[in-house]
Amino acid sequence: MKFKLITRSINFKALLVGLSAVLYCSNISLVSAANPIDTQRPDAPKLAAYGEFDIGVRTLKVVNPEQVDMLSIDTTQAQPAELPKYDRPLTIEVWYPAQKGSEGSNILNAFIRDGKTQVKLTGKAIRDAKPASTQSAYPLVLISHGYPGNRYLLSHLAENIASKGYVVVSIDHTDSTYRTQAAFASTLVNRPVDQLFVLSQVDEMSQDKSSFLYDLVDANNTALIGYSMGGYGAVVNAGAGVTEIAVNSPQSPPFGTLKRHQAGLKPKADPRLKTIIAFAPWGMNYYMFSNETLKTATVPMLLVAGSQDNVSGYENGVRAIWQGMSNSDRSLLTFDHANHNAGAVMPAPEESYRFDERLGFNVSEHYIDAVWDNVRMNNIAQHFVSAWLAKYLKDDDNMQAYLELVPNSNDGIWAMDKQAQPKAEHNYWKGFKEHTAKGLRFESLKAAE
Repeated sequence: MKFKLITRSINFKALLVGLSAVLYCSNISLVSAANPIDTQRPDAPKLAAYGEFDIGVRTLKVVNPEQVDMLSIDTTQAQPAELPKYDRPLTIEVWYPAQKGSEGSNILNAFIRDGKTQVKLTGKAIRDAKPASTQSAYPLVLISHGYPGNRYLLSHLAENIASKGYVVVSIDHTDSTYRTQAAFASTLVNRPVDQLFVLSQVDEMSQDKSSFLYDLVDANNTALIGYSMGGYGAVVNAGAGVTEIAVNSPQSPPFGTLKRHQAGLKPKADPRLKTIIAFAPWGMNYYMFSNETLKTATVPMLLVAGSQDNVSGYENGVRAIWQGMSNSDRSLLTFDHANHNAGAVMPAPEESYRFDERLGFNVSEHYIDAVWDNVRMNNIAQHFVSAWLAKYLKDDDNMQAYLELVPNSNDGIWAMDKQAQPKAEHNYWKGFKEHTAKGLRFESLKAAE
């Protein structure tokens, strides 16, 4: 008897995702997917490429003492004479330039949106690698995730930046992570505080001979990158205050606990912050800010948004913040037709492609965009963030050419001669290959004189 072998094209990715879901539901362990965070597409713009440094990564824990315990406030009772306090724990992940040829694990063990599934992310950073020797300390970049999120949500950006000569510190914000998600009031009050506290902690470590960060990082030359609620905190720390309406709203944190961030009452921007990058910063569309309270922001800022953001808003949200910060030099990068995840969020881990009964949606929806590919957005974000940080933290004048662009990328003209030199009419977005600068806008405004 003869048998005829019939072959068919199989979508192995879909098969793996489906099998993962079945085994997960059956409580059967399965070797995790690779989940790379360091992918560079062929159409990635020039500055998305990794830099000259090997990368190390370490996990540290810090504690901010005597903070208001937002979760212990009893709103059914009258305001107490003294609000409850606690020592607020924070976990931070540190990416840094490492010694050449560092070897070890390149795996990050991260929880995903469901708060219970731990997956492996793979990149270029080596766990606990020895820091690279340096004659001058590297600039500091802080990263602050959304609500909920965790310190790995922007890990693609963190290790990419570190490879270019920065120390990058990403924060797990207590009460805001997938595992610790709690009352939103805690995030509103604590997010700006967490960011500046971690800045100060890293500053202290840089001067402590027992710390691996000793003489490695210059906290006086810092950038803050925030996504969503991290962006909200970043806008506050840029020098903007929240409105009185927000402080006194019945939906706001109780007993005036948000007042510490109110316009006219909060301190000016920390002088250690030289620039801020805010992905989809939340708040303007909920009257947290106004044109009046945004006027006090003075730190140069790059804002990144999707034109269809249904969380932070676009015209009445991120774009309105960009327009309202009249005393800051600022730029706005827009991904046309993208939603809230534009640029910031890493690719969805393979294990997230399943429906979660408790959440009521497919876990992957937390990461993906309906129009844009995550890796494509990540590469574009890496490109612009690299140019922006080099300009403001390294005084690299060559970066300005990557930031002075035809506002609408679709209007750019590609015109090269036979020697591959630009003709007079060439105004295509610098760093982008022909036909690849599409569906984007880059607009800039100067601080009022």
